[in-house]
Amino acid sequence: MPFPRIVPSALWLVLHLTAGPCRRGAVSASRATRGTTEVCDKGTMRASPCCAIPGGTNVTLSCQLAAPQGRCWTGIFFNSSEQIRAQGDSVSNTFLVTALGRHSFTCKLICGDRTRLICGIDIQCGNPPDEPRNVSCIQKGTRGHPTCTWHKGRLTYLHTAYGIELSNGTHAFSFPEETPSQVFGSGALSKLDFDSNYTVVVSASNQLGNASSQPLTFMLIDIVKPHPPDFWVEFDDSSATSCSIVWPHEAQARHCRLRYRPLGRHSWSTVESFSREKYHLQGLEPDTAHEFQVSCRLLPGRGLWSDWSSSQGSTPAAVPTGTLDVWYRQQELDSGHQNLSLFWKALSRSEAGGRILGYTVTLESLEQGKLPAQSHRTTQTSFSRVTPRAGHRVTVTAHSPRGSSAPAAVLTHLGSPDLPPPQRVCAVGLGNSSILVSWSPPAGATLPVGGYLVEWAEPWREPRLQPRHSWVKLPPSHLSTVIAEHIRDNICYQIHVSALYQDRAGQAASVRGNSTAQAPSAGPQMFTTPWASGVLVSWEEIPAPQQRGCITGYHIYLHRKDGQGQPEVHAVPAGKAPRSLHLPHLEPGEHHELWMTAATAAGEGPRGNSDSVCLESAGGWVTLALVCSFFILSACLCSVPPARRVFQGLLSLLLPQWQSKAIPDPANATWAKSLAAAKAELSAPSSPFLPGAFEEPETSPVEESPAHPEPPKAGDKPVVGSAGSRGHGDWAAESSAEEQQLPELYQRLVVEAMEPPEPVAEYISNPGTLAPEPAPEPEPSPLSVFPTAFLPPALCCQGNLTLDRVKLSGSSFPR
Repeated sequence: MPFPRIVPSALWLVLHLTAGPCRRGAVSASRATRGTTEVCDKGTMRASPCCAIPGGTNVTLSCQLAAPQGRCWTGIFFNSSEQIRAQGDSVSNTFLVTALGRHSFTCKLICGDRTRLICGIDIQCGNPPDEPRNVSCIQKGTRGHPTCTWHKGRLTYLHTAYGIELSNGTHAFSFPEETPSQVFGSGALSKLDFDSNYTVVVSASNQLGNASSQPLTFMLIDIVKPHPPDFWVEFDDSSATSCSIVWPHEAQARHCRLRYRPLGRHSWSTVESFSREKYHLQGLEPDTAHEFQVSCRLLPGRGLWSDWSSSQGSTPAAVPTGTLDVWYRQQELDSGHQNLSLFWKALSRSEAGGRILGYTVTLESLEQGKLPAQSHRTTQTSFSRVTPRAGHRVTVTAHSPRGSSAPAAVLTHLGSPDLPPPQRVCAVGLGNSSILVSWSPPAGATLPVGGYLVEWAEPWREPRLQPRHSWVKLPPSHLSTVIAEHIRDNICYQIHVSALYQDRAGQAASVRGNSTAQAPSAGPQMFTTPWASGVLVSWEEIPAPQQRGCITGYHIYLHRKDGQGQPEVHAVPAGKAPRSLHLPHLEPGEHHELWMTAATAAGEGPRGNSDSVCLESAGGWVTLALVCSFFILSACLCSVPPARRVFQGLLSLLLPQWQSKAIPDPANATWAKSLAAAKAELSAPSSPFLPGAFEEPETSPVEESPAHPEPPKAGDKPVVGSAGSRGHGDWAAESSAEEQQLPELYQRLVVEAMEPPEPVAEYISNPGTLAPEPAPEPEPSPLSVFPTAFLPPALCCQGNLTLDRVKLSGSSFPR
């Protein structure tokens, strides 16, 4: 298309796009202060000031219809929200604009419920540009193009133009912003040379103002950033802790820096600068994969550092150089054996020379012939063995693929009496899971102190659950240490400090300590026992999770139940053994309430269980004492014969008369004498006699039994008998005619004689009665203080009758 036809077509397109319902009027250069007018087909709208304003500006808006519309209203709307209306063909109002950004004002005709757009105008509320800051220029590589960047500052909400002004002292150049953004700006410069000094200024402008940055002066050498360098790492099998960093000879950058670390760690070791083509690096960890990074620039102190380039490699293994830290615990099993548990801390990676394959433990008894030297292999950092109760020399050696470490030796002589412990041991909580332990040197030591050992453990945790590495060895110049390994807050630890004498530990001094503490969450479980006009209070330890630190003491509260006065408080320091306290001088018959609390350094905890105590009055004790005194006095009096007779006579007067009667002797009975005279007339055995029968029963021979009769046989039935208080008696036997021994019969008579008297029917065929002859009163036994009725009779030594042929029948006795 020829050029003359292009210009008219372009003009027509511009007029067509700008024409329509609204035609913008002429705007002068200062329209922001004088305002602007929008002319439309149906009316005109004017804003003053317009169209870019700062926040907090009053804007006056007016609207004028092109033709009157009768009874309709004319209104102004702000962002589609009605602000004001007036009846007629015009309306005007002033508005305060504070919000930043674009705002639309429109004029509408309002006729009833219908509205029709007349005209509109847009207003931009924004900020003038800030001064561009942090201007920097950079050229990547020696053959690239320099680029400058800057920070724009706050948002303007207006169209703001940025440009770069470059000057070398003789010529000035301008470069526009590229790839605009709201926060940062950037622009490319033309090719620069290494010999000139350049000055760069960044300018910014919009409808509300202009701003420029501070000038930046530089030479090209100062803004060149080399590309990341290429390099590689060389390892030597003869050295497990060193390597060489090498890069090509043709590399442009000659000044570099290096950093390295084992893989997996966050911290770096850095070598600041070197300029040789090969750098020898030492101090690496053997048998470990490392990461290496290098960055370079063109000249020392000039130019920009390149990005880091990275490489990885592993060092070879080495012979272990460290010595194991070994300690032990002893547990007595019986009089001749002990359980010896050994623990040691693993060597660090650098000390181990790489991966540790295992350990050798050697036990050698210090007593001749007790136990020969024994060696054991293990891959763990602990070892346990049952050994005789004796001192041992223990050595532990670590093994790696390249060799073995020096053996670590320790003597198991814990607590030797001639090796005193450190003095004035104390523990102070530092918070953050750490405790400060301090001490003074031991006094009176016969051997020089070679160091100190600090060991700690939770008192309530089982030994097998304790951390194995809870100790530290210190040189003799150290009299304090901060323990932080395996320390938890609000936990009480038992800490032991021992002095080391030629690899042998002396007696240990103990102290309790905690990192932090809180008041206990529970009280002790208390038990009370009345004791010696008071009460004995004992208690159990609070469970470890509820102690929340080291218990410093206990408080026992004693309060009268009537509620009068304050309770008595008895303080008991922690560590008192046994856990008990006697509270004396309690009022008998008065009720008291007792409870306990425990305290740590942080304060006193809640009360535990409570108990009510009331001591008995003194009356009951007096009665018991009088009764005991009476029996003791009686025993003393009975040991003297004259007093015994008087005492026995006094008892005979107090007891019933029948109790003092002796048991009748059956040998003097009339029927027994008649029976003996008629024994020759009886020739055959007969049935047992019955009441009213006149036949004489047949007698059978009865042998006299020894003093200890044989026990009755199975199937024998007991003899039933009774004796009255007047001397009458009945005997019975089973109708089976089994013979009963005489001593057993006499014993039953004695038992029946001790029973209370009661009338008994007479079933003996012979109506004769027992007529005992008077007998002298027997002499009481030296130990007897009771009437003879309570004593067993001498069955083989009393009476005149010898029943050599008597047969008794039990058929006449009632069943």
